[in-house]
Amino acid sequence: MRRTLGEGGEPIDESAVTPGGIAFEGVTGLKAVLLQDHQQFPRAVTEKLLIYALGRGVSHSDMPVIRQIVRAAEPENYRWSSIILGIVKSPPFQMRRSDS
Repeated sequence: MRRTLGEGGEPIDESAVTPGGIAFEGVTGLKAVLLQDHQQFPRAVTEKLLIYALGRGVSHSDMPVIRQIVRAAEPENYRWSSIILGIVKSPPFQMRRSDS
C-alpha cells in the first residue's frame, strides 16, 4: 500500500524535477523519464566501473571511450561481460600506470 499522506496528515507532493530540468510526477512519471534515455543506466554503470578499473576519476577525455563502450555493448543488451570487456580493451585501461 502506497502512502498518500504525510505524518501530519497533509498530502504528499509526488512532483519533482530532474537535474536536467525534466519535471515528473510520482513513480510512474519517474519511470517514464528514466526510460526516455535507455543508455542512461548502462552509461552510469560503465563510468563507475571505469573509475574503479583505472583507480582514478574520469575526465572529459574519457567520455568518448565511455560512450563507445556503451554503444558496443548495446547489441548484446548491455551484458556485464560486454561492458567489462569494453573497459579492459579501452585505451585508458590499457595505458594506465601502476603505482608500484
